[in-house]
Amino acid sequence: MGTATLEATRASQATLANPANFASGTGHTEVRALEQDWTQIVRRCMNGDSGAWAEMVRTHQRRVYGLCYRFTGNATDAEDLTQDVFLKIYSNLGSFDSTRGSLPVWITTMTRNLLVDNFRRTRNQRATGSLDEGWDQTEELRPHLSVADRLADAGPSPHESAARQELKNMVQKALMKVSVELREAVILRDLQDLDYKEIAQVLGIPEGTVKSRISRGRAELARLLERSKKEVM
Repeated sequence: MGTATLEATRASQATLANPANFASGTGHTEVRALEQDWTQIVRRCMNGDSGAWAEMVRTHQRRVYGLCYRFTGNATDAEDLTQDVFLKIYSNLGSFDSTRGSLPVWITTMTRNLLVDNFRRTRNQRATGSLDEGWDQTEELRPHLSVADRLADAGPSPHESAARQELKNMVQKALMKVSVELREAVILRDLQDLDYKEIAQVLGIPEGTVKSRISRGRAELARLLERSKKEVM
């Protein structure tokens, strides 16, 4: 791997791995900080407890939206798909089995399956227009940010903000060009911050395959970023 490619790899991984770089980014902290008895909450949801359902949606909505947005690159599509995901989750609550995995992993699996189904269904309908439409929705996405995120957002100078925005645009465009199986592995690891075992559960593949896909996905992303860099020079 050449020096330029190595630098591109490091830049892409640093950008992907830092949730502060994305309006919809999230990691394990959000969900794992809440050590709740999700089995009991699921049971309450199935019994018609609207408060329990609201709590589940409030806790997991940001993660689901982030996954949908990174997979589609479109804010409107991500919002629609997020609603579809929670409808699917609600109608399948009875299938959740805590002995087979945690609720966040189960929800991520449901989200991933719906996204793949949507990708296959709309493959021939997708336009070939701009892939960075979602980045124009910054103000719409701000309500999802915490006060701390907003204060951190206000820090960089206009020049730094423009450079950061350009990098995010480049990463998102490149990510959309990576094959689906590699893209979802990179998203789950570097954006959703799942570990290898959890990703293996979500994708239904061995951990070794997970590691291989992440490595290949990152390498492909780095090559695409390097190519984009040369095109703008």
